[in-house]
Amino acid sequence: MAAGGRGRRRGRLAGLAVALVAAAACMVEPVGGPADPGGQRQPAEPTAEVTRADGTDTVEEFRQDVADAQRLAEVYWADQFEASEQSFRPIRQVIPYQRDGEVSCGGQEVPRNNAVYCTIDDYIAYDINWSFGAFRQIGDAFVFYLLGHEYAHGIQTRLGIRYNFTIQQELQADCMAGAFLGDSVRAGRLTLEEGDLDEFNEGLLAVGDDPGQPWFAEGSHGTPEQRTEAFFRGYERSLAACDLG
Repeated sequence: MAAGGRGRRRGRLAGLAVALVAAAACMVEPVGGPADPGGQRQPAEPTAEVTRADGTDTVEEFRQDVADAQRLAEVYWADQFEASEQSFRPIRQVIPYQRDGEVSCGGQEVPRNNAVYCTIDDYIAYDINWSFGAFRQIGDAFVFYLLGHEYAHGIQTRLGIRYNFTIQQELQADCMAGAFLGDSVRAGRLTLEEGDLDEFNEGLLAVGDDPGQPWFAEGSHGTPEQRTEAFFRGYERSLAACDLG
């Protein structure tokens, strides 16, 4: 997957399940007052153990993909808001972190091996070592999905969308991420390489809630079939398929 025509390797998405079980997870609804997520610390970087990349799977490429995914999400959602005659405010910050408790959301610590959107402080945070490891194994499409899903949570907040059950919030975010990616491909802002859609399908079928997880439980995201259907419904039919009202 390439942004803006930039030449890239073919995305390796067969292992998508390894990374997305946690990644497509989180919209943090904290209690209490806002907290500064970043402070004055130095930007996080992948650890030495992780950065022994092979081929073109480099830290620089990962960092560029994160920046591209954020930029494309901002362009995409600005266009959607403008078309609806609404003003758009980008998500305030995208924060890499490395340790449990390094980032907090309204007093709640954000754990490692995760990515979240914090509603009260309006930021996306992602574990950089975990995300970079997934990037190396899966390919750059992982980064665009990760940012697309979490950015969708920020858009839900901006639109005042709040469901009674987390599964509704998460499946809609999957649909919105699919719309973002599909519309960006159709607009020529992203290049989808041969086989990527089949690999997305295989990977998304492997993620989702464990069998027996009640759909109404706090934190439920949907079955693998539900998540796959939601993503591709958005990818193929755009935001009109995502019940945005």
